[in-house]
Amino acid sequence: MAKLHLMKLSVGTADIADLAAWQDTRRRATGQRNQHVTRMWPKRETELLQGGSIYWVIKGVMQARQRLIALDEVIGEDGIRRCALVLDPQIYRTTPAPRRAFQGWRYLAVADAPPDLGPWKAGQQTLPDDLEQGLAALGVL
Repeated sequence: MAKLHLMKLSVGTADIADLAAWQDTRRRATGQRNQHVTRMWPKRETELLQGGSIYWVIKGVMQARQRLIALDEVIGEDGIRRCALVLDPQIYRTTPAPRRAFQGWRYLAVADAPPDLGPWKAGQQTLPDDLEQGLAALGVL
């Protein structure tokens, strides 16, 4: 089986720093591993866990990814089974790729994943979104 990725909207997140801060706050509050809980369990779990990542869409642009480590079962307070996407805490910046809004998560083929720009670091200076997207469209990034 081939490796596979997920893509997910990071709703309410302004940028990668905001995503990292939100994850850090959740991790400290719960004492759990870095995870994102989702309602649906991926049917293609085996492919995702062969080195797959979750690609984050922030403000309409896919711009970051994190490696998927595991899928854990979580039972909500309402008794419903959910899937915790366990994530490597290291966030990688990716070449910006515009995406339309969607609900939930979507599978992302390896061939369709944007290339990495390197590990994201707190305090890292980035270009304005429109300039970064323009440079990416020209193949400069």
